[in-house]
Amino acid sequence: MLYRLHSLQPIWRQIRFARIFPYVSLLLWLLPLLLFSSGQNSLMAHDEGLYAWRSRRMFDSGDWIAPWGNVHHKTPGPYWLIAIAYKLFGVSEFSVRIPSAIAGILALLLVYEIGQIILSKKLAWLAAAILSVEFLWLQYCRLGTPDVPMIFLVLLAIWSLLKAELHPQYRYIWSLIAGISLGLGFLVRSFMIFVPIIALLPYLIGEHRRHRHLANPLLYLGFVVGLIPTFSWLWLNWLRYGNGSFEELFRFVVRQNSEPRYPSSILFYVWNIPVNSFPWAFFGLLGLFLGFRRHVPRYHLLLVGFPLVMFVELSLFSTRLGHYSLGLYPFIAMLAAVGLDWLGRIYQLGLTKQNIARNLSYACGVLGILLLLAAVVIFAWDDADISKFAIVSLIVGLGWLILPLIWIARYHFNLKFLTARYWLAGWLIPCWLALAVAGHLGLLSDYNPLYKAFFQQKAIASILQTHPVYFVEVGGKNSVLLNFYTPIHGKQLDTVSQVPAFSYAWIETKQIPRFSRSYRILGTVQNYQLIQVLPQGR
Repeated sequence: MLYRLHSLQPIWRQIRFARIFPYVSLLLWLLPLLLFSSGQNSLMAHDEGLYAWRSRRMFDSGDWIAPWGNVHHKTPGPYWLIAIAYKLFGVSEFSVRIPSAIAGILALLLVYEIGQIILSKKLAWLAAAILSVEFLWLQYCRLGTPDVPMIFLVLLAIWSLLKAELHPQYRYIWSLIAGISLGLGFLVRSFMIFVPIIALLPYLIGEHRRHRHLANPLLYLGFVVGLIPTFSWLWLNWLRYGNGSFEELFRFVVRQNSEPRYPSSILFYVWNIPVNSFPWAFFGLLGLFLGFRRHVPRYHLLLVGFPLVMFVELSLFSTRLGHYSLGLYPFIAMLAAVGLDWLGRIYQLGLTKQNIARNLSYACGVLGILLLLAAVVIFAWDDADISKFAIVSLIVGLGWLILPLIWIARYHFNLKFLTARYWLAGWLIPCWLALAVAGHLGLLSDYNPLYKAFFQQKAIASILQTHPVYFVEVGGKNSVLLNFYTPIHGKQLDTVSQVPAFSYAWIETKQIPRFSRSYRILGTVQNYQLIQVLPQGR
């Protein structure tokens, strides 16, 4: 009996290891991409700087409702997340970005969970690995913006709906979680949460006979519960400003659609998504085609319907920005896993007259050679500002040579152990190396090194840490960086004449001819100057 128990223990350990291995391996795959940096971090203007600065105002003032003194056009979810990070870790770029990084990790694990249900364990792991190396997705996992936290909530809602189908005895609990997730999405991203909600309609309506989610009252109850923090914030705003908060929320959405800040063609996402997710969008299109031809059992309206409807929604919306499409990237990854797996089976077939896998392998080899040549040219240019890109080009160029070498080794040197798994890895490794090197060089974390270096100067830091600094008609995209990196804020003023004598102020260099007051310049960073105002007559 004891012998049997001892023999069962290794089997149990193997089963337990097999269960946790996908999660551990995905974390080991993703975490270096999130953590690699040059050791210097600076915020991106404009959006990340805005969220960081508004959250700092909230944290410094202790007013978590409306520290800006007027009605606001966005819900406070992202500000609350970053302000909580400030409270836990202190005010820094790390604190600004930690909510997105955590949400990115959780979203990756949810893609794996959803992929297991919709596809298979193998394709689920491949989809999660692909998501990690989609450039725009990884970039926003490392930025302090609300996009990735909202997508995490959407994926949590989708996973909960699928779990409600698989476990009818717990369907009310899972439906409640799904509703709460979507309700909290409004707190994080305001009306943008309705874009993925509408994209869920093909699945919710088309498969209603099977899952009956729309007839489940707990889904709606959960949505209302998830809206409670937003309703509470709106009520407290209403006590201060009346109906202004409601009006500003709606006005912002209308303004975004009727008066777009960044006019672009309705075909904007047709080229923008492939560029920002290269090469996975092309495999995603193949997966989409295969999804049409060979319906994924039970869930094709989710896997195919969701990204198609969302793509149309985003294209019809007048303001088109690359990060608006981030909600598509988990589905691009899942569809790309389907397409790449299909190509992997063709790779296994070997030498045929028209072998797509072979042609793609050689095409990647050509791309690798071109990138290596580009690296040589950039190095020869000897420009310090672009030398980092030469290093990335060199590493990626070498990485893209893996695929043709695998093909040649298997089918010309008869190394049969190089199965489709090696070929699939040949697609993932160059992308991982590119993003890892880019992160190590600071290209994914140090967006404005000039500003960070300026504020780290001892003479400048000693002034800013001990004196309030006024802002005299300071505008422009990068002004949010001045706001964030200035610890003690003075008032916003219209002219230098309003600044008290011996006080400090930020000004724009283009305003200098208008000033009649005497001052001395303490430092200049791009278009801004830190000055000390002198008494009259000096």
